[in-house]
Amino acid sequence: MASPERSVHVRDAGAMRALAHPTRSRLLGELRADGPRSVGGLSRVVDEAPGSVSYHLGVLAEHGFVEEAPELAPNRRERWFRASHDYTRLEPADVRDDSEATASLRALRSTIAHRYAEAFDDYLAREPGLPQEWVDAATGGDELLHLTLEQMVRLREELHAFARRWAAASDRDAPGAQGVQLFYRSLRR
Repeated sequence: MASPERSVHVRDAGAMRALAHPTRSRLLGELRADGPRSVGGLSRVVDEAPGSVSYHLGVLAEHGFVEEAPELAPNRRERWFRASHDYTRLEPADVRDDSEATASLRALRSTIAHRYAEAFDDYLAREPGLPQEWVDAATGGDELLHLTLEQMVRLREELHAFARRWAAASDRDAPGAQGVQLFYRSLRR
């Protein structure tokens, strides 16, 4: 069984447009979070028809984001997929001189922002049913900073290193481990 590469650096406008579709973005997120799944299993999770899910997975596969996992299928009728990468890296500077790619990246980043908001709304709806210690452990906040460009670059590097350090410590098989989402964003006001 092939294991996903850590990350993919996306610069292609077509690949960005493919990921900008909310259903495709969600399908890729589900495969990354919970591992390989069948088309039928994904269909139930995203509440879409199996034919629609197959189509969207085909588009993701065409751009290298997912791959079939036939060794997991119990029979020839069932199709299984896995994520090809754990993370997608997007750099606005890579496409600044390409208007099509810039527009595609903007659409993708907007989809990502909406997915973050949906994830937070989902958490707020589930929070009353969570164990108190998990609610107490959650955090959030924002700070208005006044930084130079050099400081903001350093902040970016430190945030990336912080997230990578915790990703390396993550172990889905550890006793008591639960999925935890970390969102962070710094941007000029």
